[in-house]
Amino acid sequence: MEWTWVAAAVAALIIGIAKTSFGGLGSIAVALLALSLPTKESTAAALLLLITGDIIGVARYRRSADWSLLKALLPSVVPGILLGALFIHYVDDLVLRRSIGAILLASVLIQLVMTTLARRRAPDPADSGPPHKALTVGAGVAAGFTTMAANAAGPVMAVYLQLAKVEKMRFLGTSAWFYFIVNVAKTPLTFSLGLFTPQVMVTVAWGIPVVLLGTVIGVALIHRVPQRAFDVLTLLTSVIAAGALLVI
Repeated sequence: MEWTWVAAAVAALIIGIAKTSFGGLGSIAVALLALSLPTKESTAAALLLLITGDIIGVARYRRSADWSLLKALLPSVVPGILLGALFIHYVDDLVLRRSIGAILLASVLIQLVMTTLARRRAPDPADSGPPHKALTVGAGVAAGFTTMAANAAGPVMAVYLQLAKVEKMRFLGTSAWFYFIVNVAKTPLTFSLGLFTPQVMVTVAWGIPVVLLGTVIGVALIHRVPQRAFDVLTLLTSVIAAGALLVI
């Protein structure tokens, strides 16, 4: 159907914008792809389009990354990815689609609670380091599971990086490297699940130029948007995406 191709094209454009500006927008792209392709195959199409955007994001923001946060977070992502692969293998498309929506919604609610609590506390200069180790491990496992099952680690990462008091450019650089490393690591598992079907590869082939166009738009937008608006848009877009997957 024509509308499915339109939805996939919009998803590709949003992925490009998300990778160079508003990371939360990626949640809408995941939702659109899940509605335009069989849900399991949509995760494979999203993965390859996301890696395209990741390459641009790393090239653009590589010097802004906080490697101390990445080194603390990445080891705990591995078990989460393995759990996500098992989940995809055993559930059907409807369960996966609803699960993606629930994951997005739960992540946003957690982020709202944590942000509200952070605002009520008086600023403490000593509280500017990385989050507690237990929180880091929990965030890593959650990010690994959600990124493998739904390409939806954005809200989890947003919570973690906001708790780490990461400003806008460091947020973009750290996220860019995190997603690039994790998405490349996920590719063999996705292949082993048989999700790179001909339909997926056709969608990716014409979607890549659209992703690149989106990265240009994202670069133009990011320096014109203040930090507060950046945080609010990240939350709102994730809520919209979660709602769509839960009700459609």
